Amino acid sequence: MNPTGIFFTERGALRAPWRIAVFAALSLAGVVVLASLAQPLLGRVFGPMATMNLTVQVWLETLGVLAGTAATLRLVDRRSWGDVWLDRAAARPSLLGFGFMIGGLAIGLPILLLLVVHWLKNGGSAPGSWIAAAARLTLFLAPAALLEELLTRGYILSVIRESWGWGWAVVVTSVAFGLLHVLNAGVTTGSVLLVTLAGFFLAAVLYATRSLYAAWMAHLAWNWTMAVIFHAAVSGYPMEAPGYRYVDAGPDWATGGPWGPEGGIPAGLGMCAGIAYLLIRRRRSDSIEREGSDARGDAVDDTRRLADQET
Repeated sequence: MNPTGIFFTERGALRAPWRIAVFAALSLAGVVVLASLAQPLLGRVFGPMATMNLTVQVWLETLGVLAGTAATLRLVDRRSWGDVWLDRAAARPSLLGFGFMIGGLAIGLPILLLLVVHWLKNGGSAPGSWIAAAARLTLFLAPAALLEELLTRGYILSVIRESWGWGWAVVVTSVAFGLLHVLNAGVTTGSVLLVTLAGFFLAAVLYATRSLYAAWMAHLAWNWTMAVIFHAAVSGYPMEAPGYRYVDAGPDWATGGPWGPEGGIPAGLGMCAGIAYLLIRRRRSDSIEREGSDARGDAVDDTRRLADQET
């Protein structure tokens, strides 16, 4: 292989690893530029000692990665948002609602089961407004979920899928998703494995809907259900809990222990059920599309035969 072949395919396209490297570099540049612009603005509004809080920071990081995605698609691939499942069709309200519903149910039903058997209990609360806390949490959780989707199931998954197919793309990005959480508080081998399973679940949402927005909504609903509805820990981190907080009162293999309910076997079963449903849904959708295509082909053939008979 000549030196050019290391970087480019025979058709002149940049090879997958370098495309991912460019995406990472442009995304990092986007984050740095936005942060450098935001800090002086915060200083003017709130004073020279103002610093970015976590919510502002995650919004800037998300916008930076989104800008990196757009720049890579335009400058490197010459492709549209549809290649990363972020086009207008992927943003249909029905897909967003479906994603939110399946993400919420996948964790909400296991948590309800833990409550029924008293393996989660109300462990006290902090003062404050439930509505205000819900608003603050939503403003943080929404961009955080989108950021992780852009980093793992957006451009990078699309590039790996193009080179190796859906199977390897899902495996690689799901393992990477699990490893992104190894530094979280209270992490264990089991919690990382279940986060990796969550990667498969969210990839299944993407695969079934062909919408990264739907995967984002499923991710948001998963975290939002734990943090806002049940006031439980999310990936090892306690959230605001005015009024009540559900804490571990049973075996860690079921409750997730300090990691939160998503680290327990019931949550894993909820995700497995969701994956099975999503794959069945996709298979049925593909079958309907094939039947429709065959029917259109038969109609064309019939039209041609009639035209031949008339002539």
